[in-house]
Amino acid sequence: MEGIVSFSDWEKIDLRVGQVKNVEEIEGADKLYKLTIDLGKETGKRIVCAGLKEYYKKEDLQDKKIILFVNLAPRKLKGIESQGMILAAVNSEHSEVVLISPEKDVELGSRIM
Repeated sequence: MEGIVSFSDWEKIDLRVGQVKNVEEIEGADKLYKLTIDLGKETGKRIVCAGLKEYYKKEDLQDKKIILFVNLAPRKLKGIESQGMILAAVNSEHSEVVLISPEKDVELGSRIM
């Protein structure tokens, strides 16, 4: 386990339920997809670049509910501003990635506590 996060740091992290509305290829990117994530009425939609190509087909991501780190500072990847990070579990060999998604149907934009 790396480092200890204080409770006040944890309170700053904003994790929300979102739904993948569009999946696009990115020219010249072997690992990245460009995803449009719907976070509900309050937050709206975000563009996120995610290194999921090795693990998921485009059609398997379409309409999938995910957890998004929404207040992560934006970062440019392949010229696209990525506005968040999708939460996923990865095995020790990095050969399998599994997206974290809500167990039950919850409203888009719901905050993860």
